[in-house]
Amino acid sequence: MTTTTRTKTDPTDLTVVVTGASGRTGRRVAEAARDQGLTVRAASRATGFDWNDPATWADTLRGADAAYLAHPTDIGAPGTAEAVGALAAKAVGLGVGRLVLLSARGEDQALPAEEALRASGAEWTVVRAAWFAQNFSEGPLAEELRHTGGLVFAADEVAEPFVDLRDVAEVAVAALAPADRDRYAGRVLEVSGPRLLTFGEAVAEVGAATGRELAYRPVPAAEYGAHLAGFGIPDEEAAFLTEVFSTLLDGRNAHLSDGVREVLGREPRDFRDFAREAAAAGAWRS
Repeated sequence: MTTTTRTKTDPTDLTVVVTGASGRTGRRVAEAARDQGLTVRAASRATGFDWNDPATWADTLRGADAAYLAHPTDIGAPGTAEAVGALAAKAVGLGVGRLVLLSARGEDQALPAEEALRASGAEWTVVRAAWFAQNFSEGPLAEELRHTGGLVFAADEVAEPFVDLRDVAEVAVAALAPADRDRYAGRVLEVSGPRLLTFGEAVAEVGAATGRELAYRPVPAAEYGAHLAGFGIPDEEAAFLTEVFSTLLDGRNAHLSDGVREVLGREPRDFRDFAREAAAAGAWRS
């Protein structure tokens, strides 16, 4: 009698842990991974996984082949590097063969978490993303646009190549999947959208897509911290975000990155198309 041995080059034989699987990036990574035939093991509090409780990690990681790591707070927030390093070390100890970390392009505070991943001994890839287009359609910025008819934010005329999260997810899956993972091992992939827009121009494009006249008011980072406090953001978190925005939005990201084109072989999705699709889906409908 003969037996057939499947290898891990078969995507249908690959199990991928997706942290934050119900969140903004994780759910898109999970969807893209399933589209590629990978078996997705969703990791969130709903499934018993908690970034803040190491006792929950082993059951989620055991038997998996790869994992996508997206910390629930900002990648540069206090304590994130320690959590990423500890989780990566646990994954390596359990035989998880590949880790892909979501990071932020141009954010100095993110570098310790990236270094913690590298120091874990894992086979790793870092995906450094520009500002998400979906930050305008999901979360606090979307709520403000929806209910106030405008946006107050800590960016004046600085330009950003807003990246569609679907592109981020597809790049992450390419780095996890058997066919491409070796190509991207030990690399930092920077991903952005195809053109530069100021935040005011982005808000105007949302307005055009929704048929509403939306106002944009730039304020200094310190004033924006006070604005966040008025929305109920804890003082400590508001202070951290103020620090991040004071550097991240200084113009250092006013350039394009070619990660989407390199990995996916096509141009990134454009912000205007994102805005039209999100508006059609009711993202800014009050």
